[in-house]
Amino acid sequence: MAKRPPRQQPELVIITGMSGSGKGSVIRALEDVGYYSVDNLPIELIPKFAELIRDSPTVRCAALVVDVREGESLKGFPALYAKIRRSVPTKLLFLEANDATLVRRFSETRRPHPLGTNRSVQRSIQSERKKLAPIRGLADVIVDTSKFNVHDLRETIVEKFRGQREESKIVVYVTSFGYRHGVPADSDLVFDVRFLPNPNYIPAFKKLSGRNPQVARYIRSFPQTTEFIQRISDLLIYLLPHYIREGKSYLTIAFGCTGGHHRSVMIAEQIQKNLAHAGYRVKINHRDLSKPV
Repeated sequence: MAKRPPRQQPELVIITGMSGSGKGSVIRALEDVGYYSVDNLPIELIPKFAELIRDSPTVRCAALVVDVREGESLKGFPALYAKIRRSVPTKLLFLEANDATLVRRFSETRRPHPLGTNRSVQRSIQSERKKLAPIRGLADVIVDTSKFNVHDLRETIVEKFRGQREESKIVVYVTSFGYRHGVPADSDLVFDVRFLPNPNYIPAFKKLSGRNPQVARYIRSFPQTTEFIQRISDLLIYLLPHYIREGKSYLTIAFGCTGGHHRSVMIAEQIQKNLAHAGYRVKINHRDLSKPV
């Protein structure tokens, strides 16, 4: 008699995090790839739900949302989570975004914050962040959705929970900027390229940008340019798998020159091409290109 194949290991994903960070989009994405999904299940029922998943012959992976709508019951979640993990393989996914992004999202949707309307959205966000801090510390995966649209977030979640290529599990944002306009506040890595010869002092190049072939050829003509591009590309290709293993969903790399028109633009364009060629998803932004030279 042929042996029956072993049953798939059950899996429970608990989604939590800041209001406005995209929990609804995430649970719908997981449902689309086969997770049995429940939104806002009362905390007291989660252990029973976990048992049902563990013992079910048909449902082998499930996801549920727990958030600040639970009120005072949320304080008991850390102990409950520890108990669940002893009986069912469970991952805690925490979604967050910066305050400015959350305020903008609430403004766009015109929905009230779950903590009420008797204070500003900004103060509600700050209060919620404090309430969720102990739960955030337990998270297996933290995803900052500040830069994601709905499609980016869905793609990221599907890849994290359906084992695609390691390189595709992170989105790399390459930004050029001018130091005279300030360093981008959301940068993870910043590289100063003002050591390269400046095309701005050549009259024919002054009103052009680093995307112009002649300007790019001029910058690339110096040996320090090609060496810098090679060394930085090698460094980033070495670092990215380590960031992925730490659960980072995106990385912002900024290259700065004086005005953000020539050197930083050319370097950012080339680094974007090199990382894309290495198999990474890369998006590029020239922050200061439209500003006066």
